[in-house]
Amino acid sequence: MGEILGIIIAGAIIGALARLFMKGEQPIGVLWTIILGALGALVGTFIAGLLGVDDTAGIDWIRWIISIILAMVFIGAYLGIRGRPKGV
Repeated sequence: MGEILGIIIAGAIIGALARLFMKGEQPIGVLWTIILGALGALVGTFIAGLLGVDDTAGIDWIRWIISIILAMVFIGAYLGIRGRPKGV
């Protein structure tokens, strides 16, 4: 149960930061922000592990940066697949 809560919190933070750094408006809801942020965090942690930077002393800045960039890619892909809503 604690891991699921951690994934939700990490997804919300990573997704919100990704949307903050993205250019323009992203018309997606909070749920999709959390889901795509969590996906970015999970894949980012995996890639950081492959690079050998997943566990460093202090804050894992490289892992966070990778996760945010991947969340931005996932949000962009989602918006590209879904298309713009009518009237926007």
